[in-house]
Amino acid sequence: MNHVSRDTETIYDLLGIGFGPSNLALAIAIEEYNTHAGNQDRVHARFLEKQDTFGWHRGMLIDDATMQVSFPKDLVTMRDPTSDYSFLNYLKEQGRLVDFLNQKTLFPLRIEFHDYFEWAAGRMAHAVDYSAEVTAVTPVTVDGEVRYFDVTSREGSTLQVRRTRDICVATGMQHHVPAEAPLSERVLHNRDLVPRVAELAGQQLHRVIVIGAGQSAAETVGYLHRSFPEAEVCAVFAKYGYTPADDSPFANRIFDPEAVDAYYQAPRQVKDSLLGYHRSTNYSAVDLELIESLYRTQYQERVQGKERLRMLNVSRLRSVESDADGLRATVEFLPTGELQVLEADLLVYATGYRPPDPGPLLGAADALCQRDEQGALRVTRDHRIAVADHVTAGIYLQGATEHTHGITSTLLSHTAVRVGEILDSVRSRRRRPQPSAAHG
Repeated sequence: MNHVSRDTETIYDLLGIGFGPSNLALAIAIEEYNTHAGNQDRVHARFLEKQDTFGWHRGMLIDDATMQVSFPKDLVTMRDPTSDYSFLNYLKEQGRLVDFLNQKTLFPLRIEFHDYFEWAAGRMAHAVDYSAEVTAVTPVTVDGEVRYFDVTSREGSTLQVRRTRDICVATGMQHHVPAEAPLSERVLHNRDLVPRVAELAGQQLHRVIVIGAGQSAAETVGYLHRSFPEAEVCAVFAKYGYTPADDSPFANRIFDPEAVDAYYQAPRQVKDSLLGYHRSTNYSAVDLELIESLYRTQYQERVQGKERLRMLNVSRLRSVESDADGLRATVEFLPTGELQVLEADLLVYATGYRPPDPGPLLGAADALCQRDEQGALRVTRDHRIAVADHVTAGIYLQGATEHTHGITSTLLSHTAVRVGEILDSVRSRRRRPQPSAAHG
């Protein structure tokens, strides 16, 4: 039985649930504000993270993969270019600033940007409790008003209860796995790619299959192709070919802070149109340089008469059977319905991530939240869930707000700006509650 420890005498202004890049950026914003604020104005915050250390998509830290956002869109620069938590200051402390600039690139290696995140998280270690999995969020009523939340987290053999005026949920994305085959020793999602490849190092694989058409799928194909030099790598996707990511200057304005205002105010049909028009800036799209590299590799193999890289385009996975000797994947060629069975050693889903509905995590507090006619949460412009009139405690969301705030809600592009907006809202609401009406 878990021991319950209650600390309800201490009342936090904010408890953050999750400590990935979004809440890390919020912790930094609060830290920097508190440095200059008087004792009465300081924001008393703490963050809870179920992992035992900071980590961000560790399984996809492929050695040569680069970021798809430019380095000034780090944890702080778009909010405060003078912050010493910037990527450039990280480079200076590591002694690599000049070397990085000599590359003439805006896009660091993903490994390096993860190291930057770890560097920043290390500096904020005093603000977070790791190995703290939130299990319940309980409304606390005072004089008929829900004024606080009691947040329960499992920390070892103890259930720790903390009281707060506001919470900020930033638990990241959940990996998406189609129904054709559950995860197993031979079937994995590419979130576990790098450690699984390390486990298989030295083994002779005959064939591996990758399902997906986005950036991470193309990176997975290239990584497996060079990691297993004798194996055939089959990429299966429904498109005719990989779609180039639209990173042109005008299209990229969808990530501007002003674009969030325009999107938030727009009618539902306009929101849907904007997402449809600009999906190729982020979803199921691949950097052109990587597309060209994979094509060049496939062509060179064809010239040499040893084709290991196969593109099974306009196709989809229909079923998977596996046993101790391997797996058999049935793939349908969509124009004709023709089926082929591929015997393989490994199948990798590179099928992306989806923002989870925070309702199950919020538990009893979810009943206080307003939802639209489609069941989606109503969210105010300051990233706060719209709640019942008798609730003055706040629930902020980072992620899971694409339907209200646009495509940037799950991306790094707007993180620094968003956490500044959340901090401003938390501070202003300590003085006067804001109305809970929101656009759907």
